Amino acid sequence: MESLYKSITGKAEIFNLYDQKLKELNIDYHYKEVDTSFGKTNLIITGEASKPPILIIHGSNGFAPIALETYSGLELCFQVFAVDVLAQPNKSVEARLSMKTDDYGKWLHEVIDKLELKKVTLAGFSFGGLIILKALEFRDSNIKEVFLTAPAYLVNGNPLKALLKVFIPMKRFIKTKNIKYVEHFLNELFTEKDAFALEFLSKVFLHFKMDFSPVPVIKTQAAKSIKTSITLIAAKNDLMFPGDKMIKRAHKIFPSLKKAIVLEQSKHVQNSADNKRIVNLIHGDFK
Repeated sequence: MESLYKSITGKAEIFNLYDQKLKELNIDYHYKEVDTSFGKTNLIITGEASKPPILIIHGSNGFAPIALETYSGLELCFQVFAVDVLAQPNKSVEARLSMKTDDYGKWLHEVIDKLELKKVTLAGFSFGGLIILKALEFRDSNIKEVFLTAPAYLVNGNPLKALLKVFIPMKRFIKTKNIKYVEHFLNELFTEKDAFALEFLSKVFLHFKMDFSPVPVIKTQAAKSIKTSITLIAAKNDLMFPGDKMIKRAHKIFPSLKKAIVLEQSKHVQNSADNKRIVNLIHGDFK
């Protein structure tokens, strides 16, 4: 299998940032690797085994420590399983799955089964939301409920705006290595400045072969077949997956939609205050 990293040095730099972020979290954790039919999958586990399980899934071009930071505090009430998604710049296998098939859903169920989790809660951001919805399409048994934050796979934004404000700055950075283009990229997608994201994504853009496949949307018939309770958190100013459009469609297609919330001041990536509100929501106390 051809590596998704453009160089050994670039891979090492990305892994160093992975380890740096995990160390910064200052949590008790352990790694666990599980075998799936798609390849080895790495997880980071924190929290007491006596507590109910929650599996958290990061977004595109991300890794498990970022999810642990985003959902910080869940370990107080849950045993948290943070998964490294396949074919992303992290410690899982580099096998790239198709968003057009049910492979991501099948893969996630294999992970859950190998971990022997029962009635697991799922929480995911952006691309992590797509993976969760794929899992519910494939089989929604053994999943207690899900929390989706600015998920892919429900609606898409204006493709011209995405091209001009997201993809062109990314391509210009790759060509020129001028950091101002990454800053432009982050300003469009991030609600607050994030120095780590600036450093990490600069490495990813230069050293990792990203997936630029168009993001599909879930078919109405498939959405209507889902029985698992869904809580949806959308972002009002989300360039990629517009919040109002997302909420409107979710109400139409999900009979199991438990709650839908719009973060009025949020871009695609939430700020730390909204992340805390989302964690409180998962705990059952949204403020």
